[in-house]
Amino acid sequence: MRLYKAYIHDIAIAFEAIMANKLRSMLTALGIIFGVAAVITMLAIGKGGQQEILEQIKMVGVNNVVIFPLVDQEDEESGEQLQDASKKKKKLSKGLSLADVTAIQATLSTVKLISPEVIVNSNAYQNGVKFQTKLLGVNNQYFSIYNMNLEKGDFFDSQQEEKGLAVCVIGANIQSKFFPQSNPIGQYIKFGKNWLRIVGVLERNNIKLSGYQNAGVNVINDNIFVPIKTMLLRYQDRALVNARKVQEANSRQGNNNNNQKPKSKNYHQLDKIVVQVSETEEIQSTVEVMARMMFRRHAEVQDYEITVPELLLKQQQRTKEIFNIVLGAIASISLIVGGIGIMNIMFATVMERIKEIGTRMAIGAKKKDIVVQFLAEAVLISVSGGIIGVILGVISSLLISKFLDIMTIISPFSVLVAFGVSVGVGVIFGYSPAKRASERDPIESLRYE
Repeated sequence: MRLYKAYIHDIAIAFEAIMANKLRSMLTALGIIFGVAAVITMLAIGKGGQQEILEQIKMVGVNNVVIFPLVDQEDEESGEQLQDASKKKKKLSKGLSLADVTAIQATLSTVKLISPEVIVNSNAYQNGVKFQTKLLGVNNQYFSIYNMNLEKGDFFDSQQEEKGLAVCVIGANIQSKFFPQSNPIGQYIKFGKNWLRIVGVLERNNIKLSGYQNAGVNVINDNIFVPIKTMLLRYQDRALVNARKVQEANSRQGNNNNNQKPKSKNYHQLDKIVVQVSETEEIQSTVEVMARMMFRRHAEVQDYEITVPELLLKQQQRTKEIFNIVLGAIASISLIVGGIGIMNIMFATVMERIKEIGTRMAIGAKKKDIVVQFLAEAVLISVSGGIIGVILGVISSLLISKFLDIMTIISPFSVLVAFGVSVGVGVIFGYSPAKRASERDPIESLRYE
């Protein structure tokens, strides 16, 4: 019991020494404060990034494969032209079309769901209100592929899909914009020149998907969905008028437009085909068979690209994990630097307080007491710095999430690790000065000027 009381007395002396030199103690703790705050913030950003990617993987759907059309541009400025044989060969390809969807569905038994997609960008109107949005032509399987659920209403029925009726399913933001106080089911919304009857409203999705549209992801809250045949009949069907043929006909009429910039030659009927494979293990083989089949169907013209969004997102997740490790390591260096700062200050403190050490040892203090006193000073500085650093790290993580729109997740584990390391740094870097102070000769210490 006496031993514990002696140690408590030593810790009290250490606390008094810290309070007597508040400014120096605070400056000593700065390295620990910023180190702990940096570790917590970096880990929170990393955890948030990983969670966001996991949600995006769920959003794009498991086992999905996306086929994109490749749209050519002629490089007229550099004078590069396709060879005649290559030109003739490309004319044979009709591009990405509904026929490809039918062929894939009929040929590949591993395909669970498949949906074509055509996208038109324009404005939606209702009661004088205008809202810029996207119109997507899809089939009912599209909603199952991307795990979309209805808040109210229904998806398209067979008659609406087969006959291309003017109906639509809207996202949550479309409902909020045009029908904030009323039920939109059965009401009409105008997109382009056509009025569409609303049959369903999708549940709101709060996943942030900016930058992932190229991986087959669409932000569903702002979109309007119509049956694919409705899109092709009432809005856009590039298969009816081949832009390639039109441009070739124009080029034969003369060279009046030689100074114009190269124009895109999009002859594809569809903007995308989304395929969901039944089992994860079958993705590789399905993609290989699909690639060979599409190559034959397109007259051996590679005017499409097959991607697996889940793999792309997982690659990005792995990249982020490596990046987070590097950031965490860099942030941890601040803790080490802070520990070195504590050690340097403690060594200086020992030199300043040599007479105090000699006096304590002369009146009966043991080496252990001196070690506990100076070690307690180092640990108290690191602990107080760790607590301030934790508070600063939590606040900075919340501010980053609020003002920079970056998802951050503060995990208790990261807080415990950062705080535990700060305490460990205090013990490790404080022990050497404390031991050196205890080994001084009390007589020489009393004579020290």
